[in-house]
Amino acid sequence: MSSAAPKTAQSATESTTHLRHATKDNAPLVKGRRTFFKYRDLGVTEASAGKLRAQVMQTVDDMKEPTGWHYHECDGQIIYMLKGWVDLEFETGEKTRVNEGESLFIPGGMKHNETALSSDSEILELSVPAEMATVACESPL
Repeated sequence: MSSAAPKTAQSATESTTHLRHATKDNAPLVKGRRTFFKYRDLGVTEASAGKLRAQVMQTVDDMKEPTGWHYHECDGQIIYMLKGWVDLEFETGEKTRVNEGESLFIPGGMKHNETALSSDSEILELSVPAEMATVACESPL
């Protein structure tokens, strides 16, 4: 067996990406979209040269009303429920609850509305690319 490193399309020295290990000490809280969450940036945006964003969102206040219909300007958004649950509705008319241990992929541009959230929720959110704009819109239903 060869002890040579596996070949990749681009070596680490040629790439603008790098390894990132996030801890509670080095992953800062950052301003986010919603006041009922605190957001912890996991440093993936910088490590991936903007190809991916990863953050943990944790409930700090009750969600008093739905977020309102909106969509994101990105290729896609992924949420993974670390704790609790979130209810969403989509432009397709589908309504879903994402529970602890479950994930959801939302394609970029898909209109949706978060309608309810558990008071103990904690969500890992990823977006591709890292830059993700939120655009408010009218209800499609």
